[in-house]
Amino acid sequence: MTDDNKPLTGKIALVAGATRGAGRAIAVELGAAGATVYVTGRTTREKVSEVGRPTETIEETAELVTRAGGEGVAVPTDHLEIERVRALVERIDRERGQLDVLVNDVWGGNKFLDFDTPVWELDLERGLRMLDLGVRTHLITSAVALPLLVRRPGGLVIEVTDGTAESNRTPRENFYYDLAKNAPIRMAYLLAEELKSVGGTAVAVTPGFLRSEEMLDGFGITEENWRDGIKIHRHFALSETPVYLGRGVAALVADPERERWAGQALSSGRLAKEYGVTDADGSRPDLWAYMAAEAAAPGTQVPMDGYR
Repeated sequence: MTDDNKPLTGKIALVAGATRGAGRAIAVELGAAGATVYVTGRTTREKVSEVGRPTETIEETAELVTRAGGEGVAVPTDHLEIERVRALVERIDRERGQLDVLVNDVWGGNKFLDFDTPVWELDLERGLRMLDLGVRTHLITSAVALPLLVRRPGGLVIEVTDGTAESNRTPRENFYYDLAKNAPIRMAYLLAEELKSVGGTAVAVTPGFLRSEEMLDGFGITEENWRDGIKIHRHFALSETPVYLGRGVAALVADPERERWAGQALSSGRLAKEYGVTDADGSRPDLWAYMAAEAAAPGTQVPMDGYR
């Protein structure tokens, strides 16, 4: 974007959970559109969170935001600590006097995800930790930040989750994970109803098969040879970089008629079609539309042509 084409200039955003993955990409794309973005997370250049990945830090994310054309501000924050979140919001108020966009992308619970295990065999503490990380953090952040966000009309809350409302009607990989990823969809719906009275709104968004840093490492591949992942999981053919969702979210935030999406759960593929954005390679993968087509034709392998 040029300096004359930054629709979010003057806007203040908080991306909670911006260390890596979708959160980082959303922060960077908001910066590219001209926003000032406060980026939070638990991993810094001095301290690593329980996720155990020193390779990505909030300082690096803030630098990427600034390099993209916005202003990135890194604030180390554990969003389970209410007083830390209060201090964060007070700082934003003191320094900017406004908050226009809140992106709730806090997670970090993948290490606690046990597949193909019934709830009575799951470790309770691991399950509750997922709910802490994926639900309680979002609740705390919204409760503390909303008084600042609603001070001016037009505030927007974006809940980042995994899966659309449609896809999440069927059971997910794990009892606690299912709860953790359905809750943000319901939060967006409820917040949209409450924010109507002050001229604000809320939506949920989801990537498809996300080639995040953690996902690539888990599959033992890199962004350069990501197609090798198709041999491991055929849906990898419809995978996407975090940039894809980031671009879609930035376009959504800049949309003066975004209230029409109030309370809905929007996939990266749907955002791409609506706003004309693409992934980094120019493609428009739409995993969730493909999964819906597969669900409608049980026992068949739907061709992936037309879904990328």
